[in-house]
Amino acid sequence: MQSRATCTRVMQDVSSKVNHQTRVNSSQVTETGMNPSYDKEHPRNLIPELCRVFYELRWVTGTGGGISIKSGNEIFVAPSGVQKERIQPEDLFVITTDEKDVSGPPPSKKLKKSACTPLFMNAYKLRDAGAVIHSHSMYSNLVTLINTGGEFCITQQEMIKGIRNDQDGTYLWMKKAMEEYPKCPAVLVRSHGIYVWGPSWQKAKAMCECLDYLFEVAVEMHKLGMNPAKPPVKNIDGEQKE
Repeated sequence: MQSRATCTRVMQDVSSKVNHQTRVNSSQVTETGMNPSYDKEHPRNLIPELCRVFYELRWVTGTGGGISIKSGNEIFVAPSGVQKERIQPEDLFVITTDEKDVSGPPPSKKLKKSACTPLFMNAYKLRDAGAVIHSHSMYSNLVTLINTGGEFCITQQEMIKGIRNDQDGTYLWMKKAMEEYPKCPAVLVRSHGIYVWGPSWQKAKAMCECLDYLFEVAVEMHKLGMNPAKPPVKNIDGEQKE
């Protein structure tokens, strides 16, 4: 059993926005949603695929949530305000690591760059992330409501092993939280959701899954009157009760 604890920074929600243009031939997209012009691991194919997976997990329902992936010096970002499970390879926005627009979806689609883009950039600039996931999972929302403090803490849970331990509104709050907690791989936004980053999309996805599991455990423990941040009671012989 994992004995260490994990804490994730919680911050208040505010809003911010952004906007922009590509040239990816939609006629090349297959029935599986892949564009054969790109490798299946390319962000243009990966992001739509992952958004469908996240939709099934109820992380990006109601057009909420999102994901961005860095490839070289370019960052691919899912559009805002769309059905995430129906995103196509041509729908992505591409910006440089210094936030210059490279390309966007066909103008006829009238799509907008994710309003979370400035928040994604915090993770790329401050943590050298390779991918950032923004989940609207119900449990990431609930843990911010049952915990009125500035941190989410939980201990004695096996899934903690999957959490990487890193040696103007929301943007500034998130940046401040990341600076205050330099080893945290995620930031919770109260009554909203969570931003999780990692050195690759695989790591970010795995941590998002582990965190969501831990949030669910914490919510269920709270229902039972248990404190998820408190170690289990020990027996007389000093052994922890299972």
